[in-house]
Amino acid sequence: MKVEIDREEDGRWLAEVPDLSGVMAYGTTRHDAIARAEALALRVIADRIDHGEAIPELDDLFAVPA
Repeated sequence: MKVEIDREEDGRWLAEVPDLSGVMAYGTTRHDAIARAEALALRVIADRIDHGEAIPELDDLFAVPA
Protein backbone atom coordinates (compact mmCIF):
# COMPACT_ATOMS: atom_id res chain seq x y z
CA MET A 1 0.00 0.00 0.00
CA LYS A 2 1.19 3.43 -0.85
CA VAL A 3 2.13 5.83 1.95
CA GLU A 4 1.95 9.54 1.12
CA ILE A 5 4.21 11.92 3.05
CA ASP A 6 3.88 15.64 3.61
CA ARG A 7 5.65 18.11 5.85
CA GLU A 8 3.55 20.64 7.73
CA GLU A 9 4.57 24.27 8.14
CA ASP A 10 5.33 23.66 11.81
CA GLY A 11 7.90 20.98 10.87
CA ARG A 12 5.85 17.90 11.73
CA TRP A 13 5.61 15.10 9.20
CA LEU A 14 2.27 13.62 8.15
CA ALA A 15 2.00 10.15 6.63
CA GLU A 16 -1.24 8.83 5.13
CA VAL A 17 -2.36 5.56 3.57
CA PRO A 18 -5.03 6.73 1.08
CA ASP A 19 -6.34 3.21 0.44
CA LEU A 20 -7.43 2.93 4.08
CA SER A 21 -9.81 5.68 5.11
CA GLY A 22 -8.66 7.58 8.17
CA VAL A 23 -5.16 6.10 8.31
CA MET A 24 -2.90 9.07 8.90
CA ALA A 25 -0.29 9.80 11.52
CA TYR A 26 2.01 12.61 12.55
CA GLY A 27 5.64 12.20 13.53
CA THR A 28 8.54 14.42 14.51
CA THR A 29 10.62 12.82 11.75
CA ARG A 30 9.74 11.44 8.33
CA HIS A 31 10.62 7.92 9.49
CA ASP A 32 8.52 8.28 12.65
CA ALA A 33 5.44 9.39 10.71
CA ILE A 34 5.80 6.51 8.23
CA ALA A 35 6.24 3.94 11.02
CA ARG A 36 3.18 5.24 12.86
CA ALA A 37 1.04 5.21 9.72
CA GLU A 38 2.14 1.67 8.85
CA ALA A 39 1.37 0.44 12.38
CA LEU A 40 -2.06 2.11 12.29
CA ALA A 41 -2.77 0.60 8.86
CA LEU A 42 -2.02 -2.88 10.22
CA ARG A 43 -4.33 -2.31 13.19
CA VAL A 44 -7.13 -1.11 10.88
CA ILE A 45 -6.66 -4.13 8.61
CA ALA A 46 -6.72 -6.53 11.58
CA ASP A 47 -9.86 -4.88 12.93
CA ARG A 48 -11.60 -5.20 9.57
CA ILE A 49 -10.64 -8.88 9.32
CA ASP A 50 -11.98 -9.46 12.86
CA HIS A 51 -15.29 -7.91 11.81
CA GLY A 52 -15.54 -9.93 8.59
CA GLU A 53 -15.06 -6.98 6.27
CA ALA A 54 -13.59 -7.56 2.81
CA ILE A 55 -10.19 -6.02 2.16
CA PRO A 56 -9.55 -6.17 -1.60
CA GLU A 57 -5.93 -5.02 -1.16
CA LEU A 58 -5.18 -8.33 0.63
CA ASP A 59 -6.75 -10.67 -1.94
CA ASP A 60 -3.36 -11.79 -3.23
CA LEU A 61 -1.63 -11.89 0.16
CA PHE A 62 -3.04 -15.17 1.50
CA ALA A 63 -3.58 -18.41 -0.42
CA VAL A 64 -5.87 -21.08 0.98
CA PRO A 65 -5.77 -24.43 -0.84
CA ALA A 66 -9.15 -25.83 -1.86
